[in-house]
Amino acid sequence: MSDPRETIAGPTHRPSARPEGDTPMAEVLLFHHAQGLTSGVLDFADTLRDAGHTVHVPDLYDGHVFEDIESGLAYADEVGFPIVLGRGQATVDTLPEALVYAGFSLGVLPAQMLAQTRPGAKGALFFHSCVPTSEFDSPWPKGVPVQIHGMDADPFFAGEGDIDAARALVKESPDAELFVYPGEEHLFADNSLPSYDPAAAQLLTERTLAFLAAIR
Repeated sequence: MSDPRETIAGPTHRPSARPEGDTPMAEVLLFHHAQGLTSGVLDFADTLRDAGHTVHVPDLYDGHVFEDIESGLAYADEVGFPIVLGRGQATVDTLPEALVYAGFSLGVLPAQMLAQTRPGAKGALFFHSCVPTSEFDSPWPKGVPVQIHGMDADPFFAGEGDIDAARALVKESPDAELFVYPGEEHLFADNSLPSYDPAAAQLLTERTLAFLAAIR
């Protein structure tokens, strides 16, 4: 029997808005994917800002943007994944502890590392990727909610084990949810890329906004 916190193409089951008069909003640190800080990532950040949230979007690639995932991964490999991860970690030096950490694909690595290892995390959002919690030598922190989103036939998310890591996280933490969408596109929520899937992206965005609205 599947875990009830794994949802396949169904409606979100978190509240979609804050109760009236409850004004605090989330502060989000959002990391881009392997193709760099694209206009689609910036548009997504603006959507969260339009809902009233504070969003920080660091550039881990020093201005480089790539036409495809393979070229972006080659750049990260050339620079060194530990260095890219370190750039992500360095971005929190001037930020408060009470953050929601979010990432697209490659950006999930620094987001998950910080959510697991930096005290004070308010939540986490992992788009198109997830790694085993053992990668960061610590269990998922108690009381920190997390959503993971990915497609069921995505060769990266489903084919390289990320969906298994996501399901393990759901089993590990009562505060974890996995949303699985039909399709094979990887970066389906980036509206600047050919892989963009408007229907799935809209649902992901609705679930993200509901998640952030529930953060306390």
